[in-house]
Amino acid sequence: MCCFEWGAAFRGERPTVLLTHATGFHARSWDEVVRRLGDRHVITVDQRGHGRSDKRAIEHWDVFGSDLAAVVRHFDLVDVIGVGHSMGGHAAVDAAALLPDRFRGLLIIDPVIAAPESYAQGGWTTPDGEPHPIAKRKNAFASVDEMFARFEDRHPYSLFERQVLRDYCEWGLLPAPDGDGFVLACPPAIEASVYMTSRTNGTIHEHVRKVEAPVKILRAPPAETLDQMNFASSPTWPGLVHEFPNATERVLADLTHFIPMQAPHLVAEKILEEDE
Repeated sequence: MCCFEWGAAFRGERPTVLLTHATGFHARSWDEVVRRLGDRHVITVDQRGHGRSDKRAIEHWDVFGSDLAAVVRHFDLVDVIGVGHSMGGHAAVDAAALLPDRFRGLLIIDPVIAAPESYAQGGWTTPDGEPHPIAKRKNAFASVDEMFARFEDRHPYSLFERQVLRDYCEWGLLPAPDGDGFVLACPPAIEASVYMTSRTNGTIHEHVRKVEAPVKILRAPPAETLDQMNFASSPTWPGLVHEFPNATERVLADLTHFIPMQAPHLVAEKILEEDE
């Protein structure tokens, strides 16, 4: 697991902010949020298969929560504000249930937790058993600038703040093994495995009910039907807020699922509110 740390000198003075990213992104996708947090101890995590962490295909979503709990133990973190987007929000809930004494509260941003009955099927399948379409995404780039130019006018990347998109591209590439250019830090096959296993964590609702710390949910407007790949609206179950013992929810009508990328200032403001 690769982690990035800011403000180590302030550890213990205020709660530690622990940030976990969405599928296909990485720890440095949070840079524009971190920049607005001031003098605080902050750790961001490259989840398995992503960024600079080990490239392991995902077989079950419970690994994300157990990985995050391992990070908390490794750094001996206490008084943690867990902040997670999409898959990272899902992981933060699991970690807080596994280590309830370590978490002060959660800010989960469209955490892609589906309705309880959705987990009965165990996984997600494509028509005719074909690979998930994300497995076919472009993997090789000559430079960060090429990646940026390819994405800057494409939905949903065109909605991102420009610096967030730049950070996504700069930290989302690794040198190609053959030395010719760069490849995605989250290989398409691994990203596809995340989507294909997104309904495997059947204990998530049990863990939701165990999280007694205050939980704040930010989310996009709900979709008429839950579609894993329609990120204009929220892919999170609308009833989730009522499953937590102590949760509130805010629906951001003018934003999509990519709230931290569109409005890092808003996310930073909500994190700072947790520290008041």
